Amino acid sequence: MKRDLYFSKPIMNAAGSLGFFPNLRDFENLGDYLGAFVTNPFSLRPRLPTPQPTVIEYPGGFLMHTGLPNPGLKAGIKKYAAKWDKSSLPIIVHLMADRPEETKNMVRMLEEAENVMAVELGFAPLLANDIILLTLEMCLGELPLIFSLPVEQVLSLGPRLIQEGAQAISISAPRGALMTDHLVTGRSYGASLFPQALDTVNNAVKLGIPIIGAGGVWSKENADAMIAVGAMAAQVDAAFWNPASTFSAPTP
Repeated sequence: MKRDLYFSKPIMNAAGSLGFFPNLRDFENLGDYLGAFVTNPFSLRPRLPTPQPTVIEYPGGFLMHTGLPNPGLKAGIKKYAAKWDKSSLPIIVHLMADRPEETKNMVRMLEEAENVMAVELGFAPLLANDIILLTLEMCLGELPLIFSLPVEQVLSLGPRLIQEGAQAISISAPRGALMTDHLVTGRSYGASLFPQALDTVNNAVKLGIPIIGAGGVWSKENADAMIAVGAMAAQVDAAFWNPASTFSAPTP
């Protein structure tokens, strides 16, 4: 039986912001806000950090490149499943979903895990729509599927994914590039992203897409704005690392 996707509180962390499991000692300031916990991204096989992790600030935000290190899903389940089960927050496991067959295997592994509410699927830049749609077809099952898409694909591909069985679309952190002594690519974070994210949420709601807003959510007011225009929830990322933010929490 397919599980329902329901948030008792409409705010959650974004993948990559608070680790692989909820550390309740770090949630003293967040318990009033969070309705679910999203894990850092998992791949099928272990991934090491990039040899040169990078954070580059720019006006209104920063670019970050980490390589998305993780122990691999099988080891991750062995290490974290008991902590997920004991959590007071339902867990959304974020998977790197670039290969449909591998992604299917990972989703099936998670169907046995307790307190996993849903799976969020993230994709490599410029992955073809056909591959994303094939991933949906292969992964449909007991767990609700949330497709994390860049703003460029939310409105174009989102309606079809929902029509064919996805339960929600979330907005992934946009890719960017900056020049130091060489070109550095990565994901962009910061308050400057909010206007575009809110516009995407507003337009997605008009198309009938169950949308989880994200991008530049730097305050409770930003999250409230996304909910006000019709988002089913809002995700917060780097604001958790900012001591001055409404959502401040210890750095992961």
